[in-house]
Amino acid sequence: MDRPPHFASARAVARYRPSAESDRRSLPSLIRRHKYGLDQSLQKALAEFLGDDLPYSSADCEVVIPVPLHPRRLWWRGFNQAALLAMTIARRLDKPLEVEALARSRMTTPQTSQDHDARRRNVRRAFTVTRPARIRGKRILLVDDVMTTGATVDECARVLMAAGAARVDVLTLARVL
Repeated sequence: MDRPPHFASARAVARYRPSAESDRRSLPSLIRRHKYGLDQSLQKALAEFLGDDLPYSSADCEVVIPVPLHPRRLWWRGFNQAALLAMTIARRLDKPLEVEALARSRMTTPQTSQDHDARRRNVRRAFTVTRPARIRGKRILLVDDVMTTGATVDECARVLMAAGAARVDVLTLARVL
């Protein structure tokens, strides 16, 4: 990034190495099969990758928010993988899960084949805070499945901070190296 991110910190539970996809039990393979193979049964296996010790504690946040999908993509997929992961994290931290405070208001093209600058342009103004009273003055833990360049979580953090969040930290299941 050529400027500081809008989030305070970002931590991942595991490294995501796309080359490890040959093993059907590898994290990249599970994530892809869950997301694009529409296999919700893999959620339990992905939650197990979180391990026993999360990189954030209940003292670090007041609310957990997943990165939202656009309504059309949610309809097609049938679930938001980030929301399912966020539900597990919120339960472990004993914090409220807020799935309606942040929305994806503009459909974007898939980020997978884009470079950092293209990804940042692609998600610019794609998110809206729909319930500012629920995030104002709060420390937020933003959850997604994979962080590649950070463009998506940075845009989410930008709009959350602009709407009055006190702080945004990011937790992903995996981080691409």
